[in-house]
Amino acid sequence: MSVAAQRLSLAALLLGTPALARAADNVGMPQLDPSGFVPQLVWLAIVFTVLYLVLSRVVLPRVGEVLEDRQARIADDLDAAEKLKADAEKARGDYEAALAKARAAAQEAAGKAREQVAAESTSRRAKVDHELAEKTRAAEAAIADAKSKALADIRAAAAEVAATAVQRITGQPASADTIAAAVAAAARGA
Repeated sequence: MSVAAQRLSLAALLLGTPALARAADNVGMPQLDPSGFVPQLVWLAIVFTVLYLVLSRVVLPRVGEVLEDRQARIADDLDAAEKLKADAEKARGDYEAALAKARAAAQEAAGKAREQVAAESTSRRAKVDHELAEKTRAAEAAIADAKSKALADIRAAAAEVAATAVQRITGQPASADTIAAAVAAAARGA
C-alpha cells in the first residue's frame, strides 16, 4: 500500500465512515462512485433548500429594495432634470425677449443719434460754408488790392526806368505825361 492509501485507511478508521474505507481501497473520484450518490443528493437538497431560503428571505428582498430605491432616485432625478430643462427654456425665452427688446432700443437710439448728428452736421456745414464764403470774399478783395497796388508800383517803377532811360539816351528829361502815356500803352499791350 502507498502512503496516500495508508492515510486514507487511518482516516476511515478514525471517522468510521464506510465510504472512506472503500475510498482507501479504490483510489479514484468519490463523486463518481454510485454507492455515494444518495448522500450526495441529500446534501444537494439540503444545501439547495438553505441557499434558496437565504436568497429568497434575506438577499433578494434587500436587492429589491436597493433596486426600488435606485429606480425612485432615477425617477426623481429625471423629474428634476425635466423641471430644470423647463426652467432653462423659460430663462432662454426671457433672455431672447430681453435681447430683442435691447436690440430694438439700441436701433432706436442709433437712429436718433444719426438724425441728431445729421442735423448738427448740416448746421455746421452751413456755418462753415458761410465762413468760407466770407473768407473767400475777403481774400479776393485783398488779392485785388494787392494786384492793383503791385500794378501801380510796377507802372511807377516802369515810368521811372523809362524816364531815366530817355534822359540817358537823349540827354534831355522827358515829360512825365509822355512817359505815363507810354507805360499805360505798354501795359495794355498796344
